[in-house]
Amino acid sequence: MLAHTKKPLTESIKFYGSPQTISELRKLARTAGAVEAPTDSIPAEEVSPEMVTNPQGVYLKGLRYREELTQDQLAKLTGISRRHISDMENNRRSIGKASARKLADVLHADYRIFL
Repeated sequence: MLAHTKKPLTESIKFYGSPQTISELRKLARTAGAVEAPTDSIPAEEVSPEMVTNPQGVYLKGLRYREELTQDQLAKLTGISRRHISDMENNRRSIGKASARKLADVLHADYRIFL
């Protein structure tokens, strides 16, 4: 016969904001008795500092690699010039809504991550 097991009550909270604000919120939470859960994850900003200044370009490049496409291949599939794709990946050109939709269709993603 299976017996019910008691699981410890766990609650989590996420903070959004500037690094300074998050640091202050963590200090306040610790003084109130909260404990940070151990994590094996690494913040994306540590792996790719470019995530701070160019997240859309990083997403575009990452999704393109995931789909194993070159910039030329992506350009042909979307109708966006290769030069514009390169500029978008390197934060020299913003990704407009129309381009975001074309890229998202080909890269199997939500277009809003590019905006």
